[in-house]
Amino acid sequence: MKLAIGADQRTQLTDFVVHYVRQKGHPTRLFGILGGNSMNWSDVAQKVAEDIISNESEEGILLCWTGTGVSLAANKVPGVRAALCGDAETSRGARLWNKANVLCLSIRNTTEAMAEEILDVWFATKYIANSEDDFCLEQLLSIEDKYLTVKPK
Repeated sequence: MKLAIGADQRTQLTDFVVHYVRQKGHPTRLFGILGGNSMNWSDVAQKVAEDIISNESEEGILLCWTGTGVSLAANKVPGVRAALCGDAETSRGARLWNKANVLCLSIRNTTEAMAEEILDVWFATKYIANSEDDFCLEQLLSIEDKYLTVKPK
């Protein structure tokens, strides 16, 4: 699976994540400081999200200090379902029930061992269509459509 990976700072964890997913055989496109361009968290999240919706990459991984900023920014792009995951079970749920396509991680809270577990579960778990979650995902699309024409104050 081709992945877009971005971060606003380069750390041991960000380097580990890039190395680990490449070791697992996933081609990567790097954004922000990982791609050699200094960017703030909102810009790097937007670039990764746009890479996914343009079908350059299939899914994404974003990292920032808390993981919250990149998840907020990525979710502003219609069609992106970014999930901040601090453990493997949250990663599983995000894939299984929410059909998440962007994994967000906290640089501050995530160890390499945790990242490995989260990534392994992320890649092993696929969305299973079902009436309840399909309905909720359709609602997300309706919410996006509703607010695409509303200008923020």
